[in-house]
Amino acid sequence: MLVEIVLFLAGLAGLVFGADRAVTSAGDLALYYGVSPFFIGVTLISVGTSVPEMVTSIYASYYGAGDLVVGNIVGSETTQITLAIAVVAFIAPFVVERRNVLIYGSAMILAMIIMILTLDDGIINRSEGLLMMLAYVQFIYTLYTNEGGTEITEEVIEEPRTPEQTFPWIAGGLVLVVVGGQLMVTNGVALAQLVGLPQYLIGLLTGLGTTLPEIVIAGIAAAEGRSGISVGSILGSNITDPVFSLGIGAVFFDVVLADPGAVQPSLLYMLGVSIFVLGLFYWRRGIDRPAAVVCLLLYFPSFFLL
Repeated sequence: MLVEIVLFLAGLAGLVFGADRAVTSAGDLALYYGVSPFFIGVTLISVGTSVPEMVTSIYASYYGAGDLVVGNIVGSETTQITLAIAVVAFIAPFVVERRNVLIYGSAMILAMIIMILTLDDGIINRSEGLLMMLAYVQFIYTLYTNEGGTEITEEVIEEPRTPEQTFPWIAGGLVLVVVGGQLMVTNGVALAQLVGLPQYLIGLLTGLGTTLPEIVIAGIAAAEGRSGISVGSILGSNITDPVFSLGIGAVFFDVVLADPGAVQPSLLYMLGVSIFVLGLFYWRRGIDRPAAVVCLLLYFPSFFLL
């Protein structure tokens, strides 16, 4: 079992680090060739931060581990809207424009509802996966026409590097993503079988792991007085995962849940806690430290709803 644990953690580390390097370097390359910073921000950066969830979705669907796929998405969503927000607010309480809360928040809740409704029968097939991805494309179009997405766009590096500097990182990062994702999923499934844990719980823990880099980045941005950027990217990622990240796995292989009823409580908790935290955002125009304590406490029940 020790071998499976080591390989699982190595795969997780490779997946997350590789995705970060590939996405950052691809952003640099796009800027070098004159692509709009706004377009890079709301597409490449927003989607790119969810690459670990996408790769996990594809691999887990291939291996028939639908519970791990959904658990990974739910774990990532719940972690970001509670733990990540709490970390940012503990470091530097922040103020968020109500307009941004409505734009990102409404899209995030709609994405979660689509995910829950699609999983009602316990299977997501190719056509449903395509529709989920199209729903995300519609959000990007709406964001573009409403001139939103500034917070995500500001994450793009202002001093782009040359192709000679970026290509090796893009290639190396993608290799790490492919190898890391395969190691993480196969050994995660093996661990679930050896220990007797539900694949869904392994997925929830994986969701925490794939979100940790975003929590660290959010904390650093908050410490530098850029907490608005952190919140924008967190909410943007929470729109991507339920529809695009989950849908892309279903496009390749059907996502099948072993027991759809067993995962409903945590799905509904994810939705409920997201609505509650967004309500705090809107009502208080941000999150201060007392509200951060509430967000932190809301994170832990997600592991007990199995």
